[in-house]
Amino acid sequence: MSISNISGCIGCNTCVVACPTDVIRLDEKTKKAVIKYVEDCQMCHLCRLYCPVDAITISPEKSIPVVVSWG
Repeated sequence: MSISNISGCIGCNTCVVACPTDVIRLDEKTKKAVIKYVEDCQMCHLCRLYCPVDAITISPEKSIPVVVSWG
């Protein structure tokens, strides 16, 4: 599993919108984010970076350093 946990989710939908590969979805019943397509995760970290409450953690063994191309 690449994204290890979405605890403390407030259901704001930010991670769903931020995900370029549509891996995260909002559960209709709980109104919380769920990882639907783990195998398609590209480890871009956008979900984690944009989460306003730091609810997303990524497994250390799958985590890579975030690299940006600007200074």
